[in-house]
Amino acid sequence: MKPNPIKARALQQIQQQLGHTFASTALLIQALTHRSHSAKNNERFEFVGDSILNYTIAKMLFDAFPKLSEGELSRLRANLVNESVLAELAREMNVGEALFLGTGELKSGGFDRASILADAMEAMFAAVSFDAGFAAAEQVVCRLFAGRVKAVDFKNQGKDNKTVLQEALQSLRFALPKYRIEKQTGEGTDARFEVSCDLGELGFICTAEAGSRKAAEQETAKEAMAWLQQKYPLKKKK
Repeated sequence: MKPNPIKARALQQIQQQLGHTFASTALLIQALTHRSHSAKNNERFEFVGDSILNYTIAKMLFDAFPKLSEGELSRLRANLVNESVLAELAREMNVGEALFLGTGELKSGGFDRASILADAMEAMFAAVSFDAGFAAAEQVVCRLFAGRVKAVDFKNQGKDNKTVLQEALQSLRFALPKYRIEKQTGEGTDARFEVSCDLGELGFICTAEAGSRKAAEQETAKEAMAWLQQKYPLKKKK
């Protein structure tokens, strides 16, 4: 299957985001192919990718939190390896633009469906391992999840700053925050992102700058949460 120019460009961007250039682009295409599009799809890839992801995140957490017990590490991993996080990561990478979907899925918005995006992420980890070996796939996972592992706060049951802020706003019955890229400069390792976090009806907006969008979003979420706790002190669970 030869992708059209738009898909070809999307596939190129995906490889840049992964930090891996495929020797066999066919593997990447299959990883991004939903069962609604073709019998040669990503379902079996997901099986392998899920195992690669779980092992790699487990090892990252094992190294990052040497004093935590097995149960505590398991809870941290569960908060990082789930459909919601994978879908969020896929959206950051614009994976939806590169998906190969059947007509029905296209019409129903499958390109932004969390389950489809999460499955594609797992399938891509498998595709990298088939293309260049397990170590290459492990490096891709480490690169993509490094910021999230660093942002984990065990006091909040392993939830990152964005998740903690979202749950706090929901508990207070306020709308979810909106994150916007206000400014972007440079490329690759020299890239800088200025991101804002807008709490809407609460009238609070803060900004932060970092080397990646997700890192900047985490910083703004942390600042917004600190403000929210001062204005609406949250009761601590016993």
